[in-house]
Amino acid sequence: MRTRMLEAAEELLNASPDRDIATRAVCEAVGVGAPVLYRLFGDKNGLLSALVDYGFDRYLATKRAAEPSDDPVVDLRNGWDTHAEFARSHPAVYRLMFSPGFATVPSAAQEAMRLLRDVLDRCAAAGALRVDPEAAAQMIMSANIGVALNLVTQPENFPDPELSRRVRDAVQAAVLVPDRAGSEDGPDALVIASLQLAAVLRNRPTELGQPETALLLHWLDTLAGVAGSAHTPHLGPRDPSTGSASRNR
Repeated sequence: MRTRMLEAAEELLNASPDRDIATRAVCEAVGVGAPVLYRLFGDKNGLLSALVDYGFDRYLATKRAAEPSDDPVVDLRNGWDTHAEFARSHPAVYRLMFSPGFATVPSAAQEAMRLLRDVLDRCAAAGALRVDPEAAAQMIMSANIGVALNLVTQPENFPDPELSRRVRDAVQAAVLVPDRAGSEDGPDALVIASLQLAAVLRNRPTELGQPETALLLHWLDTLAGVAGSAHTPHLGPRDPSTGSASRNR
């Protein structure tokens, strides 16, 4: 019954010209009384909050199910496209998921960022990234969400069917190495090499101890021009068993 009510709420939201729904309409759509809704969700705000969670569950399911290919750059582009397609397929729920009105960021949104950073770490390890993975993740996610929200909230002002692809290519061109075959001789060679070695160190065990690894990562970050607060999330090497970053003080 819970899932049926969430599906009905989403359908009604998609059809609503003022992007609002009445709890009575949701109950009528599934043939139950208001007490059922109150028992399951508490009130209308509880229903909408549950709808956000339901949306993120489906969104993340597409991300988790994606099998990594041999080319992380292809995976990065596909990730953008699946994000945009989810927004088009679930416009009302997508607006709720990325509403600026949240008091705290949903944990599912943080997982989405982590999954994106994982792909970008693979790009860095392949020598395909010329921007710190954390900065690249923020650039890509903010642009992806911005385009998707415009497409679903203002389709009349953004009618270009190629808009998402154009923005994707522009943003990713800013963070990816244009020609990996010749990157070793380009002006970004030191940055690319530093990011590549740092990505490898964070994800593979070495003979170095924790202090030595942390110091080497600090030097690499400095060479890449990403030292300081913008790079704090990646200050320490990652634990190979968990993939999470560790910190050394």
